[in-house]
Amino acid sequence: MVQISTDKAVNPTNIMGLTKRLAELYLQLKIVQMQQDKKTNHQTQIITTRFGNVLGSNGSVIPVFEKKIRNREAITITDPNMTRYFMTIPEASSLVLQAATSGNTGEILVFDMGKPIKILDMAEKLVRLNGLEPYKDIQIVYIGKRPGEKLYEELFYENSVTVPTNHIKILKVLENMPPPETVKAQFLELEASLFSGDIETILLKAKELVPEFEHASDIKDSRYSNIDS
Repeated sequence: MVQISTDKAVNPTNIMGLTKRLAELYLQLKIVQMQQDKKTNHQTQIITTRFGNVLGSNGSVIPVFEKKIRNREAITITDPNMTRYFMTIPEASSLVLQAATSGNTGEILVFDMGKPIKILDMAEKLVRLNGLEPYKDIQIVYIGKRPGEKLYEELFYENSVTVPTNHIKILKVLENMPPPETVKAQFLELEASLFSGDIETILLKAKELVPEFEHASDIKDSRYSNIDS
């Protein structure tokens, strides 16, 4: 089994990143439980891959920009300094397959995505590739960073150690995980909180598992502003 995680799982600031990090932790817990189960001969190999944006995929920024350009509409960018990691669909899929065949159970594998790219630079190049001039034929407008959005993404936690693999584009990440007994108890509490329907309680329980999660820092007058305190 290969989990497709994301760079947003590192120090998450939104629900997507939080749930991806929770999935990473849950799979690490399941691996420990399988290894401790002496009654069953578990054969399942569980590997996590963590990488950034894939060009041309659903939700990718490029099709959005291209539609704006075709319609001669202004391109909206949240911040001129915002950067993201990008890779192509063939590159991402081939690395996932490589990870599946060469990785060992329990490993978190991070893809080398090169240097982060400024979204502004990408927008300007797309305009020019269409034979137009940015700020003349197509305006570029800054609308401000959205709640839960980072200026840049991270691939590793601060305490992470990276180890080379037999593939030049794939790194193995060693991270300090909490004790399995603690993680199991916290997941049971999180599961119980889901049935309550209380969003604040759910987020507080999730933050116990992922203390790096910062949810409300960009949200004004949030009902959940005390979660980050």
